[in-house]
Amino acid sequence: MFKKLAVILLAFSALACSEEAKPKPKGELRLEYPQPHYQAFTNPCAYTFEYSDFAAIADAKQACWYNLRYPKMKANVFITYFPVKNDFDAHVKEVEKMVYGHTIKASAIETKSFSYPEKKVYGNVYELKGESASNIQIFVTDSTRHFVTANLYFNTRPKPDSLAPAVDYIKKDLLHMIDTFQWK
Repeated sequence: MFKKLAVILLAFSALACSEEAKPKPKGELRLEYPQPHYQAFTNPCAYTFEYSDFAAIADAKQACWYNLRYPKMKANVFITYFPVKNDFDAHVKEVEKMVYGHTIKASAIETKSFSYPEKKVYGNVYELKGESASNIQIFVTDSTRHFVTANLYFNTRPKPDSLAPAVDYIKKDLLHMIDTFQWK
């Protein structure tokens, strides 16, 4: 009786497995961020700009340094200010040193310059591709008295495919920040 039951069970299992088992595809994470509404950032420092209400600004280590935080994305934009005292070239070299220090992990670095002569706002946007720790770095200057940097970092392991939607969202915010940047 046991032999008959084993043969029947084996026959059913052979017939039941007519299709090959296929692994399920990995699910894609769908990230939706709100439409940004911009507000003016006023401070006692030499500059002002507009930033998204999806972010929050907090004071940083020194006067006129700020952290633009995106808590739902675990992202932080470090904003620093330096007065220019016959050391403009040194500030630009320091930014480039910070940017090109990421070449170990970055697969590409795209540089775009911007210029708003009517507002005396000039600078560069560096977009770092690949698994670099920082994804976007910016400097804004009037080239004579003021120098501001902004560096985007995520509080997570750098995975370019996963972070791409958040980087794109924050990049748009930072480009809006540049468009609205003014010296006092």
